[in-house]
Amino acid sequence: MSEHTIPRMSSIDTPEASKIDGPKAEKAKHVQAQVKGMHCAACSARIERTVGAMDGVRGVSVNLAGETMDVDFDPQVVSFDSIGERIKKLGFEAVPPPESAATSETLLELDIGGMHCASCSSRIERVVGAMEGVRKAEVNLATESGLFEFDPDALSPRAIREAIGKLGFTAKARTKAGEAMAERQRLAEERLSGLKRRLIPAFAFALPVLVLSMGHMVGMPLPHWLDPMHAPLNFALVQLALTLPVLWSGREFYTIGFPNLLRGQPNMDSLIAVGTGAAVVYSVWNTIEIGLGVNPIERAMDLYFEAAAVLIALVSLGRYFEARAKLRTSDAIRALMRLAPDTATLVTDQGVQPIPVDEVERGDVLLVRPGERLPVDGVVVEGESGVDEAMLTGEPLPVTKRPGDAVTGGTLNTTGALTIRTSRVGADTTLSRIIDMVRKAQGTKAPIANLADTISFYFVPAVMSLAVLSGLAWYFIGGADFTFALRIFIAVLVIACPCAMGLATPTSIMVGTGRGAQLGVLVKGGEALQTAESIDAVVFDKTGTLTHGKPELTDLEALTDAYGDRRRLLALAAAAESVSEHPLAAAVVRTAEREGIPLFKPENFQALGGRGITARVDGRAVLLGNRELMVEQDVQDTDPGRSTAIAASLSAQGKTALYLAVDGGLAALLAVADTLKDEAPAVVAELRAMGKQVVMITGDNEVTARAVADQAGVSEVLAQVLPGRKAEEVRKLQQRGLRVAMIGDGINDAPALAQADLGLAMGTGIDVAVESGDMVLMTGNLRGVLTALRLSRAVMANIRQNLFWAFAYNVVGIPVAAGLLYALGGPTLSPMIAGAAMAMSSVSVVTNALRLRFFRG
Repeated sequence: MSEHTIPRMSSIDTPEASKIDGPKAEKAKHVQAQVKGMHCAACSARIERTVGAMDGVRGVSVNLAGETMDVDFDPQVVSFDSIGERIKKLGFEAVPPPESAATSETLLELDIGGMHCASCSSRIERVVGAMEGVRKAEVNLATESGLFEFDPDALSPRAIREAIGKLGFTAKARTKAGEAMAERQRLAEERLSGLKRRLIPAFAFALPVLVLSMGHMVGMPLPHWLDPMHAPLNFALVQLALTLPVLWSGREFYTIGFPNLLRGQPNMDSLIAVGTGAAVVYSVWNTIEIGLGVNPIERAMDLYFEAAAVLIALVSLGRYFEARAKLRTSDAIRALMRLAPDTATLVTDQGVQPIPVDEVERGDVLLVRPGERLPVDGVVVEGESGVDEAMLTGEPLPVTKRPGDAVTGGTLNTTGALTIRTSRVGADTTLSRIIDMVRKAQGTKAPIANLADTISFYFVPAVMSLAVLSGLAWYFIGGADFTFALRIFIAVLVIACPCAMGLATPTSIMVGTGRGAQLGVLVKGGEALQTAESIDAVVFDKTGTLTHGKPELTDLEALTDAYGDRRRLLALAAAAESVSEHPLAAAVVRTAEREGIPLFKPENFQALGGRGITARVDGRAVLLGNRELMVEQDVQDTDPGRSTAIAASLSAQGKTALYLAVDGGLAALLAVADTLKDEAPAVVAELRAMGKQVVMITGDNEVTARAVADQAGVSEVLAQVLPGRKAEEVRKLQQRGLRVAMIGDGINDAPALAQADLGLAMGTGIDVAVESGDMVLMTGNLRGVLTALRLSRAVMANIRQNLFWAFAYNVVGIPVAAGLLYALGGPTLSPMIAGAAMAMSSVSVVTNALRLRFFRG
């Protein structure tokens, strides 16, 4: 044993050393947590000072702008929960990332029924979010779903469902994504069918009420037994009889609205129930007075049965159109789900047999005939065919698949039969994970939605208060009669619509993310969409992003015709390299194979490390390598000036020059390079036209990097940057005040993708997407970057349109309903018109969001 070995072993293995170094040897744990509640630099400074003084904390840094905290601590001395408690005492909240959360944390997804407006979803979020053990509560009105993160040691899923049930809603745990989607589709269609059925009696009876009550005012004659001047009681009783079926058809407004009002949590149904209920009660009282003979003709002219009936009919019609439109917001997911076939053809020793896709196991061998869709992910083991991947990648042309190539479930086999060995089945397939990813993205909220959510929570109580105040003001201050004040009260109640505000953001995100998936752009959430719109700089990784990621033979310059033409020289070079495993050798061989050049079997092959190879091909001695190899082997160059100039020119273009010598004489120069993607220059030019600063980052040397950048049209180059330092370069750009999008392959670029304001992973599949990218471009085509950025702009513009009209509608409509125009000498707003406007406001928001289905990228 050497003298150097003994002290090294004793310093690690002896008990004494363990006692001394044990605590110090414990590796500190690093956590980046979100910190809520910070408003200024004093907040972040106070957290840093307090947490930094805790035992076991080795370092803490709080970022006010990002609302994050990076903390290094010894988990044997202090836990993150303890740090979180200390921050909570300061008045803030620290939320660890999922990987730092306790292992007992559980996610619960629920389908929530009975929600009708944004106040419903906001109320569920606030009530459940306040329960002990619940860390996060997100409810999506458009998808009628909820996502809750909770600690099962503190409460059970049943407790969450019961809490939602006590609020007047239904809550069911979701099953598999496909089953849940199918179930939601079925329930939505049932609800739509039910709404349609109730519309028939609603309008069948509401229209006669309207004609009966208003017809005589426009000169329409009524029978003597119905004329209010001659038979006021009959006039009132017939209207009441016609109104009752309408009330029954719209009974949900009352069975939901009034209980919520009694619980002190009114919603949209409460507004309708109170408004129409007041009209009906007032009219019934007048009907009783008519029967008692109290001013019968005057009371007959003061009935509001038609207002209640027509309001319920119009609002029900609006609900029907809204439900029908919302059904279409998930068209993209349903289209993706339909790509997966129900059955597969299993290949066994006994032959082939059809089996349900759910029974396919990993490692099974399946036969996929022409015209069939691949049932699961796998690898081709036999056959060759074109596979149409358009619905997953957006690429219109089929991709040829041969043995060894990976195939994806849901894609279409077009020309030949393929035999595949399955690699992923069930929920693990790429298609299933894409569907799950899109579904989760559709349930997220963009930051722009925060204002609408806050307003909608307080909206309904505020409107009810405003309606009461408006009616009382006109009656006591304005000197109006009770009938006028009642009409103002009802109009204010029914014209207010928090639904439009609540639907403005989620519907656009649902349709936009679904359309993005159809075009090969997967978006992980609404925040990524909003961030992408404001990007200032786009940073491209070079290898595998701007370039194809593998070397190709680009040039072959013959220096003499003594050894044959270009085809002959390529045949000699490729044959010599055919047994080499070097990437440059593979590039030469691929070119020869593409050109159909037959290759001789090389003899006496020898790889010379760092210099090249030597072999004997068709009786000739062949050398292929760098200039040092040529000098070493004393190769004769008949025109050294020309060869030197060609080599220098190739190097200036960022290409690797290979020298080919035959029988001791320099015969040709070959150039190999990682070639630029065909679409790169056009994409870079388009980005610059959009006002984006384009940057290329690479580990290559300055000469090679600049050559590729010049071809692509990129002016700013960051060369010789190791993978571990790419994130730092992105940070430097951010420090210049730029919002940065990083485009990379999602593997060695993961730190830079995470550091960037927006990370886009190129064509590397779902696994990397979940870990690094905010968006995933399913193909390696750079045009996906343009599609992603334009999709963001389209979705955000759509959201702003929705929010503008939702807020504008209420800002304008409520004062008009309260009598503002009348006070200025104009008309009052009929409750029926107010009801129609309210019903159509939600429909217009959802319909506007559906326009995103036609986004083309």
